[in-house]
Amino acid sequence: MDAGPERPPVTDRFLLMQRALSTHLHCNHHLTTVLLDRIWDAGIPLVEIFCARQHLDYRDKAQISELSYWFRDSELKLHSLHSPMFSDDVWGRSGPDSVIDITEPVKSKRIAKVDEIKRALEIAEAIPFRYLIQHLGVSGAEFDERKLDAGFSALEEIMLFAGQRGVEVLIENTPNAMASAERLLYFFEITHLKLNVCLDLGHAHIKEGIEQAYRLLGPRIRSTHVHDNNGKQDLHLFPFLDEGGTIEWGRAMKTLCAAPDQYPLLLELRDAPDVRQPIERARRVFERLENLKIDE
Repeated sequence: MDAGPERPPVTDRFLLMQRALSTHLHCNHHLTTVLLDRIWDAGIPLVEIFCARQHLDYRDKAQISELSYWFRDSELKLHSLHSPMFSDDVWGRSGPDSVIDITEPVKSKRIAKVDEIKRALEIAEAIPFRYLIQHLGVSGAEFDERKLDAGFSALEEIMLFAGQRGVEVLIENTPNAMASAERLLYFFEITHLKLNVCLDLGHAHIKEGIEQAYRLLGPRIRSTHVHDNNGKQDLHLFPFLDEGGTIEWGRAMKTLCAAPDQYPLLLELRDAPDVRQPIERARRVFERLENLKIDE
């Protein structure tokens, strides 16, 4: 495989983090090595695979085998796997039981959902990766102490299973009443779980704001999700290139620069028919973000 293009020199006045890209920008299509080749050729050394069965089917041994052979010979590294959110391949439209929510209070149902996550984690036996990105509750969920107890029980089991495969579980701040930055700190305090986080900038923008989320979660941040929105809807817009985004990227990137060696700059962007050459667009986003002066 040809080496990706060299990145331009960046001075210490500018943002400098390792580039990473989520395959979320292609999540409605079957994941093949062609996409991974294109990511590497765009000068991106790390990838997060979005675990949705229409994209990466963790039950399909043939697909996992094909990807594992490719990664063995590739310089592109699998940084993380986004935990599945649905057990079907149609975004949960097959019925409510297909929603994978680890805060499900009914034990028998929760066990089935945790088992789905374990199936995804077994990918690490064929393709090593560092982190599993996990949601605590679904989007829009209300605060419920019973659900937090259920999440605690589920995460204990998931963490054990992941640790046995060399994977660390990261909790992602999500737009619900249980997994904002403040509520995550509360969850960590009452459960004493030693968990780190994936800071999702788009989700923070909808909730408490990026700077406040970073202030609360900073020491625990090990990865990021970078995308834009209008402050109300989780749109996963391309920063600078899509209309409707309201994040002030100069301030956001200055915030992230507090610990640039602690996490990569990982873009998690939308998959939409109107987006042509999404990886090239992602490369342009990286360049725009990297050229923001952090001392302004």
